[in-house]
Amino acid sequence: MKLLYEKDLTQGSLAKGIFFYGIPLIFSNLLQVLFNISDIAVVGRFAGSLALGAVGSTSQILFLFTGLIMGLGGGINVITAFYIGAKSKQDLNEAVHSSFIVSLFTGLILMSAGFILARPVLSLIKTKPELLDNAVIYFKIYMLGIPGAALYNYGNAVLSAAGDTKRPLYYLSFAGIINIILNLIFVIVFKMSVAGVALASLISQYVSAILVLIPLIKGIGNIKLQLSKLHVNQEKTIKILKIGIPSGLQNAIFAIANTFIQVGINSFDSIMVAGASAGSNLDNIIYSAMNAFYVACATFIGQNYGAGNKKRILKSMIISNAYAFSLGSILSVTMFIFGHQCLGLFTTDQAVIEAGYIRLSIMFFSYPVASFMDNTIAANRGLGKTFVPSIIVFIGSCLFRIAWVLTIFAYFKTIQSLFLLYIFSWTITAIAEIIYFIKNYRKI
Repeated sequence: MKLLYEKDLTQGSLAKGIFFYGIPLIFSNLLQVLFNISDIAVVGRFAGSLALGAVGSTSQILFLFTGLIMGLGGGINVITAFYIGAKSKQDLNEAVHSSFIVSLFTGLILMSAGFILARPVLSLIKTKPELLDNAVIYFKIYMLGIPGAALYNYGNAVLSAAGDTKRPLYYLSFAGIINIILNLIFVIVFKMSVAGVALASLISQYVSAILVLIPLIKGIGNIKLQLSKLHVNQEKTIKILKIGIPSGLQNAIFAIANTFIQVGINSFDSIMVAGASAGSNLDNIIYSAMNAFYVACATFIGQNYGAGNKKRILKSMIISNAYAFSLGSILSVTMFIFGHQCLGLFTTDQAVIEAGYIRLSIMFFSYPVASFMDNTIAANRGLGKTFVPSIIVFIGSCLFRIAWVLTIFAYFKTIQSLFLLYIFSWTITAIAEIIYFIKNYRKI
């Protein structure tokens, strides 16, 4: 008997099902962004623009690490959803237990690598000297929480695959409140600046990880996480990694390309660096909200692929894309209209606000276009196809961006010419991803 939180995604109205599946995910994703945004807002307000710039300078490198974890979670989600749809209890439990070990091991490896490479990597992307020391402190402390982030993404992936997107929202809400409270205490009361906001994020990551594991340990439907059954099943681990690694590499490719863009941003003065940092956090709000429907797309397709429902696969992709595009358009216009007020959450420096608004004025019409790329990538992932989409992303969103920076940006040398590369790279990548999805769909 299914619990209240679980849903069978192979039956019922897709428009209604994807909508109500995605709503809790929107808030869950926004709360994850809140972890970093609260860091930026608190240090910008109470520790000054240099602290704001230091934390902001780490954002793309942090995404390089967290993106790998998110990609792995995507693999876990798709494989779990497939076995739920196929009603294969033995395969399902083997996948759940194997993916727990893989997630924990991945988190520990990334934590170690990030802690050791913090200063060399931040120096490599030309972080400004006046920001470097604080950026390294923030990055190292934050990386200690990566295993917690890995376990949360594992639990979230499994629960979401079973149709449960509400409990992860509850857990992140609680952890997010803790994060904000600790941010204020550590920075305002104890004057810990960047170290304080990093420590608050670290604690929140482990709180959310513990909470999301509790229902899995207690058991949901045919899933029950038991320490005695923890082992690596080779077949299931390979299937998870075949989807998770390319998906993680896709995120890493985006992060590498964006890091290259960060080098371009760092060529401007510290005011522009701080403004771009504040603006990028508003970008993250839009992207994370839209991402809820990408997760819905992959999960619905995963379950229906496992159940052999071909028509629902295509409908899931189209409906998810429509929701993501509409949401991205609404949020982008809203952010553009109230951009100055939103940027004021992060800093009181008017020059920084104006610098951040330059980014918003370009990015607000770019994100709806991104839905066609990201949703199709999710659809391909739901079909278990990630290698070729990763190659497409590498060409369209990495090599193209690097070429743009070395040519268009090098010629004009304006911040506007730098940010315009997003919409062009997203359009090129989207076209190629859609063609690949159609090809695979016809083969089913």
